Amino acid sequence: MKFSIIIPTYKNFNYLKLAIKSIKKNSKFNHEIIIHINGNDFKTEAYLKNQKIKYTKSSKNIGLCSGVNEASKISTTKFIVYAHDDMYFLPKWDNYLDKEINKLNSKLFYFSSTQISSISNNNLNNVSNHIHYNAGDNINNFNENKLLKNFEKLKFYDLQGSHWAPHIIHKDIWNRVGGFSKEFDPGFGSDPDLNMKLWKIGVRVFKGVNKSRIYHFGSLTTRKNKKIIRNNGGRTFLLKWGITINFFTKFYLLRGEKYSGSLKEPKITISYLYNYIKCKIEYLYKIYGK
Repeated sequence: MKFSIIIPTYKNFNYLKLAIKSIKKNSKFNHEIIIHINGNDFKTEAYLKNQKIKYTKSSKNIGLCSGVNEASKISTTKFIVYAHDDMYFLPKWDNYLDKEINKLNSKLFYFSSTQISSISNNNLNNVSNHIHYNAGDNINNFNENKLLKNFEKLKFYDLQGSHWAPHIIHKDIWNRVGGFSKEFDPGFGSDPDLNMKLWKIGVRVFKGVNKSRIYHFGSLTTRKNKKIIRNNGGRTFLLKWGITINFFTKFYLLRGEKYSGSLKEPKITISYLYNYIKCKIEYLYKIYGK
């Protein structure tokens, strides 16, 4: 089935071009690709026009959340895929997501592909949730043939709680929760916030699909671009929801565990209560502390 693949980009032309190439080359279906261009980037815009790829743009960098939300307004399919501009989509990535959606027969899901990251790229957060394989840590030393030859041989498992991106959700659900929350721009903390919003409306299937795989160079647009001011997503999440991101992903999403089915409300254990109290103390400190 056809997806709307939404990719925000900020002055990252060569990686974006590779991402688009991989989607066209390695997808089973002919997807709708929509790019949001943050800031004036005439080279990227000219390329997208030439390739007849849909896009939205803003004269300044409005951030990941606002950019994706803007692009989603012109999507025409039933499914929203959010991805980074420095990802390489591997063969049949979409076929495996399609199978999961058809098997579930419900709109209440959050599926993500499995990220493969370079062994030398040790600055990624939650690297234990990725497959470690070195096919290059930047576009100049990227070994596409090596990756294509070996990616299916890498051992991993379906993951509870997802890999964040690329993720896919039904457009009706995306619209119901309002997409990404713009208070998390330029983007840090936006994924767990979206997951919490989905949890609040009853989504309990959060699954990283093992066979659906992408290679990720490491969020180059946001993490390695020194011109972008990072938001404090952890603080914003805590003040919004009253608990920390780590508490939510550990006790609600069970993130990182092997997938075992639909999630349930967390068990109230001693560990849960201890960490919940710590969250509340931190919450009060953020509000009243100096």
